[in-house]
Amino acid sequence: MKTTLLLVDIQNDYFPGGRMELDDSPATAAQARRLLGLFRERGWSVVHVQHVSTRPGATFFLPATPGVEIHPEVAPLPGETVIQKHFPNSFRETPLLEHLQGLGTGRLTICGMMTHMCVDAAVRAAADFGFQVVVAADACATRTLVHDGTTIPAAHVQAAYLSAFKAYGQVMTVDEVQALLTQD
Repeated sequence: MKTTLLLVDIQNDYFPGGRMELDDSPATAAQARRLLGLFRERGWSVVHVQHVSTRPGATFFLPATPGVEIHPEVAPLPGETVIQKHFPNSFRETPLLEHLQGLGTGRLTICGMMTHMCVDAAVRAAADFGFQVVVAADACATRTLVHDGTTIPAAHVQAAYLSAFKAYGQVMTVDEVQALLTQD
């Protein structure tokens, strides 16, 4: 089955010094880099998704800022596809679905940032469009959230979303994803 790697929003604003720093973003990017290396080595398809905020009042991923750029750890090589989006869902008002269909993709390996927002939207949409979904859990990052006066630590947010993703596909470590893909 043709597998494509989807790297969602691994952008500078999510790293230390950025406008929306996530927990463990450097370690997450290093894990995403491992997956990216495997896909490049094997000549498999890679799609980088870059969020560019265009809505009024946006505070990060602003056009023409360093924060909007894809992080150097996973920077696209010439010829790799980069899809820009303006909404959390990577499929909304982008050519992503058509691109994946054109590649003959049947399975998407997904990693990126933020687990509870843009990764979540991509995972659910990918499953709804009929793709087999594999989420690389340790190549995804989130942050602490607050709801109604309750602070939810990032580790709890991450665990809740990764647990929910199991309804849409497989959730594995990068090591497990690599083992799965290299046995195909």
